[in-house]
Amino acid sequence: MITIGIGTQTPEQALATLSDMTKTLIPIQPKEHLARIAKAQTYMQANNIDAIYLNAGTNLTYFTGMEWYASERMVGAILPAVGMVQYIAPYFEIGTLNGFKVIDGPIHSWQEHQSPYVLFVDVLKQLDISDAATIGIDESAQFFIFDGINKAQTGLNLINAQEVTAHCRMHKSANEIALMQAAMNMTLAVHQATASMLYAGISTPEVEVFIKRAHQAVGAPGNYFCIVLFGVATSFPHGVKDAQVLKAGDMVLIDTGCKVHNYLSDITRTYVFGEPTSRQRQFWDHEKAAQLAAFNAAKIGVPCEAVDDAARGYLASQGLGPEYQTPGCPHRTGHGIGLDIHEWPYLVGGNKTPLATGMCFSNEPMLVVPDEFGIRLEDHFYMTDQGPRWFTEPSNSIDNPFGLDK
Repeated sequence: MITIGIGTQTPEQALATLSDMTKTLIPIQPKEHLARIAKAQTYMQANNIDAIYLNAGTNLTYFTGMEWYASERMVGAILPAVGMVQYIAPYFEIGTLNGFKVIDGPIHSWQEHQSPYVLFVDVLKQLDISDAATIGIDESAQFFIFDGINKAQTGLNLINAQEVTAHCRMHKSANEIALMQAAMNMTLAVHQATASMLYAGISTPEVEVFIKRAHQAVGAPGNYFCIVLFGVATSFPHGVKDAQVLKAGDMVLIDTGCKVHNYLSDITRTYVFGEPTSRQRQFWDHEKAAQLAAFNAAKIGVPCEAVDDAARGYLASQGLGPEYQTPGCPHRTGHGIGLDIHEWPYLVGGNKTPLATGMCFSNEPMLVVPDEFGIRLEDHFYMTDQGPRWFTEPSNSIDNPFGLDK
Protein backbone atom coordinates (compact mmCIF):
# COMPACT_ATOMS: atom_id res chain seq x y z
CA MET A 1 0.00 0.00 0.00
CA ILE A 2 1.37 3.42 -0.96
CA THR A 3 1.40 6.16 1.69
CA ILE A 4 -1.51 8.57 1.14
CA GLY A 5 -0.44 11.58 -0.94
CA ILE A 6 2.84 10.03 -2.06
CA GLY A 7 3.50 9.32 -5.72
CA THR A 8 0.04 10.21 -7.04
CA GLN A 9 0.86 12.52 -9.97
CA THR A 10 3.53 13.64 -12.40
CA PRO A 11 5.88 16.55 -11.66
CA GLU A 12 4.01 18.68 -14.19
CA GLN A 13 0.67 17.91 -12.54
CA ALA A 14 2.12 18.67 -9.12
CA LEU A 15 3.49 22.05 -10.25
CA ALA A 16 0.10 22.90 -11.74
CA THR A 17 -1.45 22.72 -8.26
CA LEU A 18 0.72 25.61 -7.05
CA SER A 19 0.24 29.36 -7.50
CA ASP A 20 1.78 32.62 -6.26
CA MET A 21 1.05 33.06 -2.54
CA THR A 22 2.91 36.38 -2.08
CA LYS A 23 0.73 38.93 -3.86
CA THR A 24 -0.82 40.49 -0.74
CA LEU A 25 2.29 40.49 1.45
CA ILE A 26 3.72 43.75 2.77
CA PRO A 27 7.42 44.06 3.65
CA ILE A 28 8.59 45.63 6.90
CA GLN A 29 8.02 49.40 6.71
CA PRO A 30 10.37 52.25 7.79
CA LYS A 31 8.18 53.01 10.82
CA GLU A 32 8.94 49.57 12.22
CA HIS A 33 12.67 49.94 11.62
CA LEU A 34 12.58 53.22 13.56
CA ALA A 35 10.74 51.50 16.41
CA ARG A 36 13.44 48.81 16.49
CA ILE A 37 16.14 51.48 16.67
CA ALA A 38 14.31 53.20 19.52
CA LYS A 39 14.02 49.90 21.42
CA ALA A 40 17.73 49.22 20.99
CA GLN A 41 18.66 52.73 22.09
CA THR A 42 16.47 52.48 25.19
CA TYR A 43 18.21 49.24 26.11
CA MET A 44 21.66 50.68 25.46
CA GLN A 45 20.96 53.73 27.60
CA ALA A 46 19.70 51.54 30.46
CA ASN A 47 22.76 49.27 30.25
CA ASN A 48 25.53 51.84 29.70
CA ILE A 49 26.30 50.80 26.14
CA ASP A 50 27.30 53.88 24.15
CA ALA A 51 26.95 52.49 20.62
CA ILE A 52 26.88 49.29 18.62
CA TYR A 53 28.31 48.45 15.23
CA LEU A 54 25.96 46.70 12.79
CA ASN A 55 27.78 44.81 10.06
CA ALA A 56 26.40 44.17 6.58
CA GLY A 57 23.96 41.29 6.92
CA THR A 58 20.82 40.59 8.89
CA ASN A 59 21.54 42.89 11.84
CA LEU A 60 22.03 45.85 9.50
CA THR A 61 18.83 44.89 7.65
CA TYR A 62 16.84 44.39 10.85
CA PHE A 63 17.53 47.84 12.27
CA THR A 64 18.00 50.00 9.17
CA GLY A 65 16.28 48.12 6.35
CA MET A 66 19.47 48.29 4.28
CA GLU A 67 20.16 45.01 2.48
CA TRP A 68 23.87 44.51 1.91
CA TYR A 69 26.22 41.56 1.99
CA ALA A 70 29.23 40.96 4.20
CA SER A 71 32.53 40.94 2.30
CA GLU A 72 36.20 41.72 2.77
CA ARG A 73 35.35 45.43 2.90
CA MET A 74 33.81 47.01 5.98
CA VAL A 75 30.23 48.10 5.26
CA GLY A 76 27.88 48.73 8.13
CA ALA A 77 26.51 51.29 10.54
CA ILE A 78 27.10 52.72 13.98
CA LEU A 79 23.94 52.85 16.05
CA PRO A 80 24.62 55.24 18.93
CA ALA A 81 22.64 55.14 22.17
CA VAL A 82 21.45 58.63 21.28
CA GLY A 83 21.13 60.09 17.81
CA MET A 84 20.99 59.04 14.16
CA VAL A 85 22.38 55.95 12.51
CA GLN A 86 25.81 56.57 10.99
CA TYR A 87 26.71 54.44 7.96
CA ILE A 88 30.28 53.44 7.06
CA ALA A 89 31.18 52.29 3.56
CA PRO A 90 33.80 52.51 0.79
CA TYR A 91 33.57 55.78 -1.10
CA PHE A 92 32.88 54.09 -4.44
CA GLU A 93 29.79 52.34 -2.98
CA ILE A 94 28.01 55.50 -1.75
CA GLY A 95 25.83 55.89 -4.82
CA THR A 96 24.71 52.27 -4.70
CA LEU A 97 24.13 52.29 -0.93
CA ASN A 98 21.99 55.40 -1.17
CA GLY A 99 19.65 53.37 -3.36
CA PHE A 100 19.34 50.76 -0.59
CA LYS A 101 18.95 53.25 2.24
CA VAL A 102 15.65 53.06 4.14
CA ILE A 103 16.53 54.96 7.32
CA ASP A 104 18.22 58.35 7.03
CA GLY A 105 21.73 58.87 8.26
CA PRO A 106 25.04 60.14 6.88
CA ILE A 107 27.38 57.80 5.05
CA HIS A 108 30.98 58.16 6.23
CA SER A 109 33.27 56.88 3.52
CA TRP A 110 36.81 55.65 3.14
CA GLN A 111 39.00 55.34 0.07
CA GLU A 112 40.58 52.01 -0.81
CA HIS A 113 44.00 53.02 0.59
CA GLN A 114 42.52 54.27 3.88
CA SER A 115 41.56 52.43 7.06
CA PRO A 116 37.83 52.03 7.72
CA TYR A 117 38.68 51.19 11.32
CA VAL A 118 40.36 54.53 11.94
CA LEU A 119 37.30 56.11 10.32
CA PHE A 120 35.09 54.15 12.72
CA VAL A 121 36.93 55.57 15.73
CA ASP A 122 36.83 59.07 14.22
CA VAL A 123 33.04 58.86 13.77
CA LEU A 124 32.67 57.92 17.44
CA LYS A 125 34.65 61.05 18.35
CA GLN A 126 32.41 63.16 16.08
CA LEU A 127 29.46 61.78 18.05
CA ASP A 128 31.14 62.90 21.32
CA ILE A 129 31.52 59.29 22.41
CA SER A 130 34.48 59.14 24.77
CA ASP A 131 37.66 57.08 24.37
CA ALA A 132 36.53 55.00 27.36
CA ALA A 133 33.06 54.23 25.98
CA THR A 134 31.49 50.78 25.77
CA ILE A 135 30.94 49.76 22.15
CA GLY A 136 29.16 46.61 21.02
CA ILE A 137 30.47 44.85 17.90
CA ASP A 138 28.04 42.87 15.74
CA GLU A 139 28.33 39.23 16.75
CA SER A 140 28.19 38.18 13.09
CA ALA A 141 30.98 40.52 11.95
CA GLN A 142 34.10 38.80 10.63
CA PHE A 143 37.01 38.70 13.05
CA PHE A 144 39.10 41.01 10.88
CA ILE A 145 36.60 43.81 11.51
CA PHE A 146 36.78 43.40 15.28
CA ASP A 147 40.57 43.11 15.06
CA GLY A 148 40.83 46.24 12.91
CA ILE A 149 38.68 48.30 15.26
CA ASN A 150 40.53 46.99 18.29
CA LYS A 151 43.90 48.00 16.84
CA ALA A 152 42.64 51.46 15.82
CA GLN A 153 41.16 52.36 19.21
CA THR A 154 42.69 53.27 22.56
CA GLY A 155 40.63 52.73 25.68
CA LEU A 156 37.29 51.60 24.25
CA ASN A 157 35.52 48.71 25.98
CA LEU A 158 34.58 46.44 23.08
CA ILE A 159 31.80 43.97 23.86
CA ASN A 160 29.55 41.56 21.97
CA ALA A 161 26.58 43.47 20.53
CA GLN A 162 24.45 40.32 20.78
CA GLU A 163 23.23 41.60 24.14
CA VAL A 164 21.41 44.33 22.22
CA THR A 165 20.63 42.63 18.91
CA ALA A 166 19.20 39.47 20.46
CA HIS A 167 17.21 41.52 22.99
CA CYS A 168 15.40 43.13 20.05
CA ARG A 169 15.33 40.42 17.41
CA MET A 170 14.13 37.47 19.50
CA HIS A 171 10.74 39.11 20.04
CA LYS A 172 8.92 39.15 16.69
CA SER A 173 6.26 41.70 15.79
CA ALA A 174 2.89 40.85 14.27
CA ASN A 175 4.27 41.95 10.87
CA GLU A 176 7.27 39.63 11.16
CA ILE A 177 5.08 36.72 12.20
CA ALA A 178 2.75 37.38 9.24
CA LEU A 179 5.67 37.19 6.80
CA MET A 180 6.98 33.99 8.37
CA GLN A 181 3.47 32.53 8.34
CA ALA A 182 3.29 33.15 4.60
CA ALA A 183 6.71 31.60 4.03
CA MET A 184 5.78 28.54 6.11
CA ASN A 185 2.49 28.11 4.23
CA MET A 186 4.38 28.27 0.95
CA THR A 187 6.92 25.66 1.96
CA LEU A 188 4.27 23.30 3.32
CA ALA A 189 2.46 23.51 -0.04
CA VAL A 190 5.79 22.72 -1.73
CA HIS A 191 6.28 19.70 0.55
CA GLN A 192 2.88 18.31 -0.34
CA ALA A 193 3.43 18.81 -4.06
CA THR A 194 6.88 17.21 -3.83
CA ALA A 195 5.58 14.13 -2.04
CA SER A 196 2.92 13.70 -4.70
CA MET A 197 5.42 13.43 -7.57
CA LEU A 198 7.87 10.92 -6.09
CA TYR A 199 8.40 7.67 -7.95
CA ALA A 200 10.75 4.68 -7.73
CA GLY A 201 14.01 5.55 -9.44
CA ILE A 202 13.92 9.34 -8.92
CA SER A 203 17.19 10.77 -7.62
CA THR A 204 17.69 13.24 -4.80
CA PRO A 205 19.10 15.91 -7.20
CA GLU A 206 15.97 15.59 -9.36
CA VAL A 207 13.79 16.17 -6.29
CA GLU A 208 15.88 19.22 -5.35
CA VAL A 209 15.31 20.69 -8.82
CA PHE A 210 11.57 20.15 -8.46
CA ILE A 211 11.50 21.80 -5.03
CA LYS A 212 13.23 24.88 -6.44
CA ARG A 213 10.66 25.11 -9.24
CA ALA A 214 7.84 24.56 -6.75
CA HIS A 215 9.06 27.35 -4.47
CA GLN A 216 9.24 29.65 -7.48
CA ALA A 217 5.68 28.66 -8.39
CA VAL A 218 4.40 29.83 -4.99
CA GLY A 219 6.22 33.16 -5.32
CA ALA A 220 9.64 32.67 -3.73
CA PRO A 221 12.94 33.29 -5.56
CA GLY A 222 13.69 29.61 -5.04
CA ASN A 223 14.91 27.47 -2.16
CA TYR A 224 16.76 29.17 0.66
CA PHE A 225 18.12 25.69 1.36
CA CYS A 226 17.16 22.11 0.49
CA ILE A 227 18.04 18.71 1.96
CA VAL A 228 16.62 15.57 0.30
CA LEU A 229 17.53 12.16 1.71
CA PHE A 230 16.42 8.59 1.02
CA GLY A 231 16.92 5.38 3.00
CA VAL A 232 19.95 5.08 5.28
CA ALA A 233 21.03 8.61 4.32
CA THR A 234 18.11 9.94 6.40
CA SER A 235 20.05 8.92 9.54
CA PHE A 236 22.52 11.75 8.87
CA PRO A 237 20.75 14.92 10.15
CA HIS A 238 22.22 17.25 7.52
CA GLY A 239 22.72 14.73 4.77
CA VAL A 240 25.50 12.99 2.88
CA LYS A 241 27.62 14.04 -0.08
CA ASP A 242 26.36 11.41 -2.52
CA ALA A 243 23.03 11.34 -4.33
CA GLN A 244 20.54 8.56 -3.68
CA VAL A 245 17.87 6.88 -5.81
CA LEU A 246 14.42 6.19 -4.35
CA LYS A 247 13.19 2.64 -3.91
CA ALA A 248 10.19 1.03 -2.26
CA GLY A 249 10.34 0.98 1.53
CA ASP A 250 12.78 3.90 1.78
CA MET A 251 12.36 6.51 4.45
CA VAL A 252 12.18 9.92 2.75
CA LEU A 253 13.39 13.04 4.61
CA ILE A 254 12.98 16.47 3.00
CA ASP A 255 14.04 19.63 4.84
CA THR A 256 13.61 22.89 2.94
CA GLY A 257 12.61 26.52 3.20
CA CYS A 258 12.32 29.80 1.34
CA LYS A 259 12.63 33.52 1.95
CA VAL A 260 9.77 36.06 1.77
CA HIS A 261 10.68 39.74 2.20
CA ASN A 262 13.80 38.51 4.05
CA TYR A 263 11.91 36.23 6.46
CA LEU A 264 12.39 32.49 6.36
CA SER A 265 10.55 29.19 6.45
CA ASP A 266 12.03 25.86 7.49
CA ILE A 267 9.93 22.67 7.47
CA THR A 268 10.91 18.99 7.47
CA ARG A 269 8.69 16.08 6.54
CA THR A 270 9.61 12.41 6.86
CA TYR A 271 7.56 9.50 5.52
CA VAL A 272 7.95 6.15 3.82
CA PHE A 273 7.77 5.53 0.09
CA GLY A 274 5.51 2.51 0.18
CA GLU A 275 4.33 0.45 3.14
CA PRO A 276 6.05 1.32 6.46
CA THR A 277 7.56 -1.50 8.46
CA SER A 278 6.54 -1.92 12.08
CA ARG A 279 9.93 -0.51 13.16
CA GLN A 280 9.61 2.55 10.93
CA ARG A 281 6.09 3.07 12.23
CA GLN A 282 7.17 2.75 15.87
CA PHE A 283 9.97 5.32 15.58
CA TRP A 284 7.83 7.71 13.51
CA ASP A 285 5.19 7.67 16.26
CA HIS A 286 7.89 8.34 18.88
CA GLU A 287 9.11 11.34 16.88
CA LYS A 288 5.60 12.78 16.64
CA ALA A 289 5.02 12.27 20.37
CA ALA A 290 8.34 13.94 21.25
CA GLN A 291 7.46 16.93 19.07
CA LEU A 292 4.08 17.23 20.82
CA ALA A 293 5.69 16.91 24.27
CA ALA A 294 7.97 19.82 23.42
CA PHE A 295 5.05 21.94 22.18
CA ASN A 296 2.99 21.25 25.30
CA ALA A 297 5.89 22.27 27.53
CA ALA A 298 6.19 25.70 25.88
CA LYS A 299 4.56 28.11 28.33
CA ILE A 300 5.15 31.80 28.93
CA GLY A 301 7.85 32.26 31.55
CA VAL A 302 9.34 28.75 31.52
CA PRO A 303 12.99 28.48 30.45
CA CYS A 304 13.85 27.41 26.91
CA GLU A 305 15.61 24.34 28.28
CA ALA A 306 12.29 23.02 29.66
CA VAL A 307 11.02 22.47 26.11
CA ASP A 308 14.11 20.46 25.22
CA ASP A 309 13.80 18.55 28.50
CA ALA A 310 10.21 17.58 27.69
CA ALA A 311 11.08 16.06 24.31
CA ARG A 312 14.14 14.30 25.68
CA GLY A 313 12.21 13.10 28.72
CA TYR A 314 9.57 11.45 26.55
CA LEU A 315 12.22 9.74 24.44
CA ALA A 316 14.03 8.48 27.54
CA SER A 317 10.75 7.01 28.80
CA GLN A 318 10.68 4.93 25.61
CA GLY A 319 14.22 3.69 26.08
CA LEU A 320 15.73 6.15 23.59
CA GLY A 321 18.83 8.19 24.29
CA PRO A 322 19.32 9.12 27.03
CA GLU A 323 20.37 12.70 26.43
CA TYR A 324 22.08 12.99 23.02
CA GLN A 325 22.87 9.31 22.52
CA THR A 326 21.43 7.34 19.60
CA PRO A 327 19.09 5.70 18.91
CA GLY A 328 17.56 8.96 20.06
CA CYS A 329 17.83 12.69 19.44
CA PRO A 330 21.45 13.79 18.82
CA HIS A 331 20.81 17.54 18.67
CA ARG A 332 18.81 20.32 20.35
CA THR A 333 15.04 20.33 20.07
CA GLY A 334 14.79 23.66 18.28
CA HIS A 335 16.16 27.00 17.18
CA GLY A 336 14.82 30.50 16.80
CA ILE A 337 14.05 31.77 13.31
CA GLY A 338 13.47 35.11 11.59
CA LEU A 339 15.88 36.90 9.26
CA ASP A 340 18.35 34.08 9.97
CA ILE A 341 17.44 30.43 9.63
CA HIS A 342 19.01 29.78 13.06
CA GLU A 343 18.87 32.61 15.58
CA TRP A 344 18.14 33.23 19.25
CA PRO A 345 16.84 31.82 21.42
CA TYR A 346 17.55 28.08 21.24
CA LEU A 347 15.56 25.22 22.74
CA VAL A 348 18.49 23.40 24.28
CA GLY A 349 19.65 22.19 27.67
CA GLY A 350 21.20 24.95 29.75
CA ASN A 351 19.32 27.82 28.11
CA LYS A 352 17.56 29.63 30.98
CA THR A 353 16.00 32.31 28.73
CA PRO A 354 12.31 32.50 29.68
CA LEU A 355 9.79 32.02 26.90
CA ALA A 356 8.02 35.27 26.03
CA THR A 357 5.42 36.54 23.58
CA GLY A 358 6.79 36.95 20.06
CA MET A 359 9.50 34.31 20.28
CA CYS A 360 9.53 31.88 17.34
CA PHE A 361 11.01 28.38 17.35
CA SER A 362 11.50 25.26 15.31
CA ASN A 363 10.31 22.06 17.00
CA GLU A 364 12.37 19.15 15.63
CA PRO A 365 13.60 16.57 18.18
CA MET A 366 14.95 14.35 15.39
CA LEU A 367 15.28 10.60 15.96
CA VAL A 368 18.36 8.90 14.55
CA VAL A 369 18.65 5.12 14.30
CA PRO A 370 22.25 4.69 13.10
CA ASP A 371 22.74 2.67 9.91
CA GLU A 372 18.96 2.36 9.44
CA PHE A 373 17.05 5.65 9.12
CA GLY A 374 16.32 9.01 10.67
CA ILE A 375 13.01 10.76 11.27
CA ARG A 376 12.69 14.53 11.60
CA LEU A 377 9.30 16.19 11.84
CA GLU A 378 9.95 19.92 11.93
CA ASP A 379 7.32 22.57 12.35
CA HIS A 380 7.59 26.00 13.95
CA PHE A 381 5.57 27.72 16.62
CA TYR A 382 5.44 31.21 18.06
CA MET A 383 4.62 32.29 21.56
CA THR A 384 1.45 34.28 22.26
CA ASP A 385 0.17 35.62 25.58
CA GLN A 386 -1.92 32.43 25.79
CA GLY A 387 0.93 30.05 24.91
CA PRO A 388 2.38 28.43 21.79
CA ARG A 389 0.71 28.51 18.38
CA TRP A 390 1.78 26.44 15.39
CA PHE A 391 2.77 28.13 12.14
CA THR A 392 2.03 24.83 10.40
CA GLU A 393 0.12 21.86 11.74
CA PRO A 394 2.37 18.87 12.44
CA SER A 395 2.42 15.86 10.14
CA ASN A 396 -0.74 13.79 10.57
CA SER A 397 0.49 10.17 10.57
CA ILE A 398 3.01 7.96 8.85
CA ASP A 399 0.25 6.59 6.60
CA ASN A 400 -1.20 10.02 5.78
CA PRO A 401 1.51 12.61 6.51
CA PHE A 402 -0.37 15.55 4.99
CA GLY A 403 -3.80 14.70 6.42
CA LEU A 404 -5.39 14.22 3.00
CA ASP A 405 -8.74 12.63 2.24
CA LYS A 406 -8.24 9.15 0.84
